[in-house]
Formats: sequence, structure tokens, C-alpha cells
Amino acid sequence: MQEDRNKKTPEDYMRQVLQLAKQGEGKVSPNPMVGCIVVKDGKVITTGYHERYGGFHAERNALLNCQENMEGAELYVNLEPCCHYGKTPPCTEIIIEKKIKKVYIGCLDSNPKVRGKGVKILQEHGIVVETGILEKECRIFNEVFFHYIEKNMPFLAMKYAMTLDGKIACESGDSKWVTGEEARAYVQSLRNYYKGIMVGIGTVLEDNPMLNCRLQGGRNPVRIICDSKLQIPFDSKILQTASEIKTIIAWNPQKASSLRSTERNLEDIKIKLKEQGAILLEVPLKEKDGMQQLNLNYLLQELVKQGIDSILLEGGGTLNASILKEHLVQRVYAFIAPKLVAGAKAKSPIEGSGILKMKHAIELQNVETMMFGKDLCITGRIGGSVCLPEL
Repeated sequence: MQEDRNKKTPEDYMRQVLQLAKQGEGKVSPNPMVGCIVVKDGKVITTGYHERYGGFHAERNALLNCQENMEGAELYVNLEPCCHYGKTPPCTEIIIEKKIKKVYIGCLDSNPKVRGKGVKILQEHGIVVETGILEKECRIFNEVFFHYIEKNMPFLAMKYAMTLDGKIACESGDSKWVTGEEARAYVQSLRNYYKGIMVGIGTVLEDNPMLNCRLQGGRNPVRIICDSKLQIPFDSKILQTASEIKTIIAWNPQKASSLRSTERNLEDIKIKLKEQGAILLEVPLKEKDGMQQLNLNYLLQELVKQGIDSILLEGGGTLNASILKEHLVQRVYAFIAPKLVAGAKAKSPIEGSGILKMKHAIELQNVETMMFGKDLCITGRIGGSVCLPEL
């Protein structure tokens, strides 16, 4: 009886798989995070995870690391095994080769090259396959990958920190610091997780941020600056490090020319920016609410071509409002500090014209709350949970 109570369920193993997969965070994009556990006679005999982009997938890492006879074993993996040659051989091949008896899969792969084909190949070779183990959790775990592969757009997460009365800075402009050290440390993990980080030129001019990842062993995100008029100072921290950290400046010739006295002056500025290591990305304008602004949808489409599967939006209120109005945000991280600063002119996290009726307010779904010291973080999806694919 005691033995039955201690016996692990497929769901128990899948939770372990997700913990393994998380070790690839910040290292595998635009691939998904995947973990793998192999069990024989009720004992885990090997584990593995996708460690880096271009490296072996989780299943191959686990099976190659095992010295025991795996014939008749069960394999647990959070994503359907691949069945095509890419940067590495297909995982279905080695699963068949090692004579695995049964494969438990969290969710199917949305990639058209896989999408149910991996399961079919395993079944054709006599391997029992069970899918849908913690399916919702596995989909949410890799929400960036699924959005990227299904929509061919970067997953965009809006992050901001505000006081209890909804201010991101005092009327004087001072904003250091709204939240405490614990909350700011968590933000560094978000910068490691998301491939890019995006701000507007207003944030650069006011705060002169570095926008790097200060997590030990972390990955610096690609910095994306929405600067239609090319106003970024040459001595800004971002440009001073643009040769070390990939930096993209989204701009528009028409907007930039309106600020410069001569065309020659603009050409000199472009040359100087490129010499400092910045990548200039020309973006067309789009009229919105009677104003011309960068076409943000076009910008994201161009960024996805560069393999940027996800972006952490740390823009000020103007950029936040624009990109939210374009329905381009998938997740929100709202950090709330138990402070009051007041001030009618103090900036709020999302500005713009706003929504006229409360019944039309944008509601977050699948809401979670986290505490970091005294600060609260509310996070949730815009548009609901990750939809399960139809097969």
C-alpha cells in the first residue's frame, strides 16, 4: 500500500521534465525549452534537456548520457519529439534505436515540419505514445515558442513598475527606484528570458539606461530603440556599448529629416551611429489618431526575420500605449510598490488617449501574483491562455 502511494504518476514526471527544461532558459531561443526523463522499472535512469541553440535536443542528450540498457523503458518529454533533420538529427530515430517502449508527451509541436508526425513515426515502430500530459502547463511553459511559430511574430511582454497611485516617476521625473532590490532582480531574469528588449527614445533621453542583463551568467537581450528622428545621444550608455551588445535603432527618414537642418547632417549622423555599432532599421510611418508614428507591426515583422522570437517592452507610457493599441502585446508584468507620490503631471505606465468605457477595458487572463519583498507583481495574458492547436 505504501509502495502505491509513493509511485509517481506521469504528471509527477512531467513536472520534473519542466524543471529540467527551464535550465535552457535564455540559451535555446528561438527553439523551445525541452526536458526529458527516461524511467525503467520505476527508476529514473537518465535525464537531459536542450542546453543551447544548435545543440542536441533533450531526448538525444538524455539517451546518449545513459549507460544502462534502455530497452523497454518509458520516456517523458514536454514537447513532441522532432522527426526531421535540422541542426541536429531527428529525436524519433534515437528513441526507436534505443527500443523505448512508451513515450509520454506533454504537448504536440506546432511546427509544420513536426505537428503530429513525430507521434505517428513512433507509433508506426510499435512504440506506445500518450499525449496531453499536463498539456496546458506545457503550452504555457513554452508560450513564446508557440506564439512565434504559429503567428510568425515575436511574443511581446509589457513590463512596468508603478507606485500604488499608478505613477512610474515623480513629477520631477525622478524614478529611482520605484520597486525594491528583489523586484529589480526578477526583472533581470526577464531580460535573460526574452530575446529582445524595447524602449522608446523618451526613456533613453530621460533615464540613459544600459538595458543589459545583470544576472550572473545571463544573456544580454538585443536592444531595440524606437527613435524615429534619430535623437539618441552619441554618448548614451546604449551607444557606448553598441559594439558589444546588439543594438537596433528603428527610425524613419521623413521623421529624421524634419529634425535636421540638412540632408548631409542626417547622413553624418547615420554614419556615426553605424560606426558605434548600431544597426539602423528603417521603418515606414503609420497614421494613428491623426498622428504619424512608426509602423510597429512592420517593425515586429522585421525583427522576427532576425530570429527575435520575444521582446520585453520596457518603454515609457507613450510607446506602451501605441503598441497596446495595435494589439501586439501578449503578456503584462505590472510591478506595484506600496508607495504614494501623487502629482497630476506625474507619468503613468500607459498614456495615450485611453479607453472611453470601463466595459471595454483590456482584461488579463490566467492571472498570477508574486511578491518580491514589499512589492507585488501581477502578470497575465492578454487574449486568454495559449490556445491548443487543432489537429
